[in-house]
Amino acid sequence: MAIIVRRLAIGLLVSGMALLAMPLGAEETRTIKLAVVSPLSGEIAQMGEMIKLGVQLAVEELGPELAARGLRLELAPQDDQANPDVGTGIARRLVNDADVMGVVGHLNSGVAIPASEIYKDYSLVMVSPANTATIVTDRGYATVNRVCGRDDVQGPAGAEFAANTLHVKKIFVVHDKTAYGQGVAQAFAEASRKKGLRVLGFVGTEERANFQPLVLQMRALNPDLVYFGGTYAQAAVLVKQMRDRRIKALYMSDDAIDSEGFVRIAGPAARDVYYTTVAGPSSEFPAAKAFGERFTKRFHRRPEGYAIYAYDAAHVIIAAIRQAGPDRAAIAQAVRHMELEGITGKIAFDDKGDRRLADYFIIHLPEGTYPGKVVRKIAMPAPPRGH
Repeated sequence: MAIIVRRLAIGLLVSGMALLAMPLGAEETRTIKLAVVSPLSGEIAQMGEMIKLGVQLAVEELGPELAARGLRLELAPQDDQANPDVGTGIARRLVNDADVMGVVGHLNSGVAIPASEIYKDYSLVMVSPANTATIVTDRGYATVNRVCGRDDVQGPAGAEFAANTLHVKKIFVVHDKTAYGQGVAQAFAEASRKKGLRVLGFVGTEERANFQPLVLQMRALNPDLVYFGGTYAQAAVLVKQMRDRRIKALYMSDDAIDSEGFVRIAGPAARDVYYTTVAGPSSEFPAAKAFGERFTKRFHRRPEGYAIYAYDAAHVIIAAIRQAGPDRAAIAQAVRHMELEGITGKIAFDDKGDRRLADYFIIHLPEGTYPGKVVRKIAMPAPPRGH
């Protein structure tokens, strides 16, 4: 018993000395989290991984700026599998984790839309690097923002190029029935009609392997151009089967094929494909060269698709945390009023959470290799509320 008492006294003495040794005003560091939610498994995981890595680099490079506020920032990557049910399940877990201060995500608009309904109820801010569906921001939620452009500008940009540069007259439009794919395809088709093009078909399909019925329709209708709204895994299989059946129509798609994965799956059929994108290649941004060098050094691969936009989305949230502290509602307000110079240019949001001025690109794959060649770039403001 005496030995136990003696040890206890020594322990109390050591603890007291440690407390006396602490500097006056010292505060315990609090760990907070920045979540990044994207598909990290499945057929479009390559695009989701680029979003995760872009955010990871931002946390590593910019996170230490929060140390002066006694905050240590951790990355919390989440795999939504491009599935709305999985995405909403993740959203519920995130909002109930008091250490999560913001979300970068998602890749798929069809996942972001229901997930953001949950974020909104808990004042958890979301800054998307990739969601282009109009409804994402048109709901006017104070917690929802994006650093990329919108489908109602991307689709018409593609239609203008098809009509005035490619000089096509007849088009056949296919989409994958998702909120994103159908939305951008609808915008493309409507703008094409206004330019006097004939829309021979507007077809939705969830098929991923056998597009032969669609290919037979194309052969019968003989379009000048086939447009696909959807992700690269389906887009690549469709164009491959078109070329196997000697369908010679030009092929155009959207920003969801902006990946080396499209070229890898399509093979020689990727030659001469066009696509619109809201995510310009690194060569289009002066600050992106240094980013690309840092990214490649850190991850031993070059950045693709939305990597730089994910970095910028994380930058906005980290800057807001530095300004507002670890308070979700204050962070959301700070994000909406944030103005900063990102890798992709000046970032500022309108009252809906859209980027005030976003870039849109037309990319050509003349040799069927990735990355392609920028053949058109336009900067456009987001349409006003209620347009």
